[in-house]
Amino acid sequence: MNGEDNRDELPPITPTTGRVLVIDDELPLGLSCRRALSSEGYDVVVESDSEAGLQTAISGEFDIVLLDLMMPKLDGLELLRRLKAAGVASEVVIITAFSTLETAVEAMRLGAADYLGKPFTPAELRMTIDKVAQRSALIRENQALRRELEVAQGFEGMIGRSRAMERVFSLVKRVAPTDGTVLITGESGTGKEMIVQALHRLSPRKNRPLLACDCSALASTLLESELFGHVKGAFSGAIASKQGLFEAAHRGTLFLDEVANLSWETQGKLLRVLETKRVRKVGDTAEHEVEIRLVAATNRSLAEMVAENTFREDLYYRLNVVPIELPPLRERRGDIPLLANSFLTRLTEKMNLDVRGFTPEAMAHLESYHWPGNVRELRNMIERIAILCDSPRVEIRHLPREIRESPPGSAVSRFPESWDEFRQIKNNAAQQAAADLERQYLTEILARCENNVSKAAQLIGMRRPNLHALLKKHGLR
Repeated sequence: MNGEDNRDELPPITPTTGRVLVIDDELPLGLSCRRALSSEGYDVVVESDSEAGLQTAISGEFDIVLLDLMMPKLDGLELLRRLKAAGVASEVVIITAFSTLETAVEAMRLGAADYLGKPFTPAELRMTIDKVAQRSALIRENQALRRELEVAQGFEGMIGRSRAMERVFSLVKRVAPTDGTVLITGESGTGKEMIVQALHRLSPRKNRPLLACDCSALASTLLESELFGHVKGAFSGAIASKQGLFEAAHRGTLFLDEVANLSWETQGKLLRVLETKRVRKVGDTAEHEVEIRLVAATNRSLAEMVAENTFREDLYYRLNVVPIELPPLRERRGDIPLLANSFLTRLTEKMNLDVRGFTPEAMAHLESYHWPGNVRELRNMIERIAILCDSPRVEIRHLPREIRESPPGSAVSRFPESWDEFRQIKNNAAQQAAADLERQYLTEILARCENNVSKAAQLIGMRRPNLHALLKKHGLR
């Protein structure tokens, strides 16, 4: 760096702060960069060894890495490649004494945000770093807003913060852009169809058809006609030719739900279509080429069915290219408050109802219930509660009997997946313990006063309306 710092020749720059790492084998230049940027409020670290600089960049949290192009051991472009390969989120600005278009284009192609040609002035340095820092801050702000939106609206409509669901979301993001066949497994009500919709929406086929077939809804002959189509006169009642779902979904996505219910014969025909990418209508001799992305789902174990010789092993391996397993709701209890509140908010807004949440006691019972019907059961139950609720918050008395009778606090027996979740469980447990003690006390007082509310209120020194409110809260009559 050389030249005088003449700020009057440049437009004023909005001060921006952040952490900057300078990696340059010329230590005096690195120190000059630190002086110029520190005066603007930046926290600057200088490394004169490229290998040490790489480790610092990987281990530290820097907003910007200022990287010299020509260095011994590792040159700037190689360092840039390794930083990007390591997933370092820092923006990179290249310093080069050979400021040719070729080196700049190569650096930008590898992921550099900008470049500086030597020699440069302190003002030029600050201007470049400020510009990159402001853009980086905007990107981080947008990412934060997207994360908040995902928490509020869920990933592609699916809500969950548990590690199990985060793994599912991550897998969907990775496999969606490909043409890989996906097998979704999980109990009924876990949301398998929503995974299918997310896979399609995030794929290059999103503007093409997404067609679904419930393999348990039709007899074997009718199912083959539904999948492959038929020609006129192929069987009794076939008064006209029909296009099958494979042809209708050409270049799109075909979803086979409850694929475990396919007959052995239909399994063989499906396998042949998947391997040859050609389909033949029932009663026809000609074959037609099809190009689809197949997604299958089942709530049964196909591996066990293969062992029992009720499902073809070759078809199982053809379907199970990318397996996605959805966990049951009882294995991600930390998501229950998020799901319950989201369902309640949507329903109250849609139906114009005045219900604004759950009491801690009611939520504790929701979390402890085993939910055999999973998310579908929770959603339907919340809808029933929202319609029938006669108070601003859902109380224990509003819950169905099977949930009211489930012992609260059982969610504590599992290992929390995060500290925030542990704190939530701890708070719920404390609130539930206090509520249980309060209810026990009120029950005993009523028993002593032979269920005379006025006498009970006088005995404990409480106004009668307040006691009535407490009795209502605990469902005591």
